[in-house]
Amino acid sequence: MTIATLLVSCPDRTGIVAAMSDFVFRHGGNIVDLDQHADADTGQFCMRLSFDARGFRLDRDGIRAALAVLAKSYDMSWELAWSDERPRVAVFCTKAPHCLYDLLLADKLGELAGDIVLVVSNHRELEPVAAHFAVPFVHIPTDDKARAEAAQAELLERERIGLVVLARYMQILSPAFVRPRLGRIINIHHSFLPAFVGAKPYHQAKARGVKLIGATAHYVTEELDQGPIIEQAVTRVSHRDSVEDMIRKGRELERQTLTRAVRLHLERRVLITDNRTVVFA
Repeated sequence: MTIATLLVSCPDRTGIVAAMSDFVFRHGGNIVDLDQHADADTGQFCMRLSFDARGFRLDRDGIRAALAVLAKSYDMSWELAWSDERPRVAVFCTKAPHCLYDLLLADKLGELAGDIVLVVSNHRELEPVAAHFAVPFVHIPTDDKARAEAAQAELLERERIGLVVLARYMQILSPAFVRPRLGRIINIHHSFLPAFVGAKPYHQAKARGVKLIGATAHYVTEELDQGPIIEQAVTRVSHRDSVEDMIRKGRELERQTLTRAVRLHLERRVLITDNRTVVFA
């Protein structure tokens, strides 16, 4: 079975669901999943529609052409993905291994609707981790950041990478690197954003005496730690917890939250609207 997944965003009005369902029906498809959301505050309509394309009377180019015509009638933005076209994923990391381990294990177990084909790091400490999972490792030092990003961009283009995951990659990406990849870079921030942005969030949390700490997976934008949020998680802490205790608890949240966010993205369950996301979980 080949499944096509369509993500749709447009101004809300009557008839959108009927039109999209009729499109699938008229061309011989079978809807296997449909979820929708109408935002009363913004007047925006979002939908995720998956259909079995066996017996569909249009080929893939024909489907895209027909959707483009239909979209004009509803001022609609849309994306179409196919279950047999698996995105190629690159993981960027520095020295912390926990998020990288969790992603590579999920990939090895076949739990991601994509393939991790590359690990990129500005240090060599995690090369044995990539080798254990038989994933190519590329070391690109960041002493000269402009040169490093140029090498990274060339590598991503050559390897046809569809998603970059920052698994505790402790470098700030330049706007020039981020801009052409908006919606295709996911970062894990070791804090419950928007609180405690920047460096050492657990130290900030300890100083404020917080009762909850968290982790946030978000898309990277040109503004540091301000991109659309995909997934978050929290756990309780108390005055008895040291900074080291918070970091240990936070590591567990970080790896779980990042892997969940990557899975949601690869399954085409995340729709970006303005600086927010609609997640069809």
